[in-house]
Amino acid sequence: MRIATYNVNGVNGRLDVLLRWLEEAEPAVVCLQELKAPDSKFPVKGIEAAGYGAVWHGQKSWNGVAILAKDAVPLLTRRGLPGQDDDLHSRYIEAIVDGIVIGCLYLPNGNPYPGPKFAYKLRWIERLTAYARELLDLEVPTVHAGDYNIIPTDLDVYKPERWIDDALFRTEVRDAYRQLIDQGWTDALRHLLPEERIYTFWDYFRNAFGRNAGLRLDHFLLSSDLVDRLSDVGVDKHVRGWGHTSDHAPTWIEVSDKPNRRTKYNG
Repeated sequence: MRIATYNVNGVNGRLDVLLRWLEEAEPAVVCLQELKAPDSKFPVKGIEAAGYGAVWHGQKSWNGVAILAKDAVPLLTRRGLPGQDDDLHSRYIEAIVDGIVIGCLYLPNGNPYPGPKFAYKLRWIERLTAYARELLDLEVPTVHAGDYNIIPTDLDVYKPERWIDDALFRTEVRDAYRQLIDQGWTDALRHLLPEERIYTFWDYFRNAFGRNAGLRLDHFLLSSDLVDRLSDVGVDKHVRGWGHTSDHAPTWIEVSDKPNRRTKYNG
């Protein structure tokens, strides 16, 4: 079962890229971020024509998340992250697909630092951490996938010294990510590939993609009952080179029915 996450950076403006990739990769589940479309403008007909059912949580011009499932409709369990009733950002959606709880998230960027956007980012991580603890207590297979807007370590950025005061790499943010993992979650890509330099995002400027000056921002956190079923991980880096495409590349994991330790990185 291939589970993918993809920040599409505008689902309608880049629908052709999304559909081309779905046809090529045929993932079983896809978590989308940064839809930049209200609920009424989500391109459900095009996605259904590609063979996918969908649930989504949209927002005009900004944010927005969705979960797609091949030949099925995800069972929606939550729209929005609990813990702040006045938060109107569409950044979290959750559904059950094939017995696995799929949490799709788009964590705030937080820039500029310091400032209110950075404070909001830290509060959002606190809310995610509290809710993630509740999910672990349920003892059901769970994946939290998406654009975390967090660079966890120096290995995950092309020049760490340039990012010290960026909200993606601030010490407070990386510490919060480690605290989340310490609850009992596993960073899937780092679990199988602890020493590989892997990027999932390349800026549009300064030929970042051509120079491979990237960042790892898109992560999968797995509950303990899925770790031994993790069989493969990869980044479809070539999609980032498809012309008018997102600055992120689709990132994916393979989860087997039974424990399987085969490892291959297709970056």
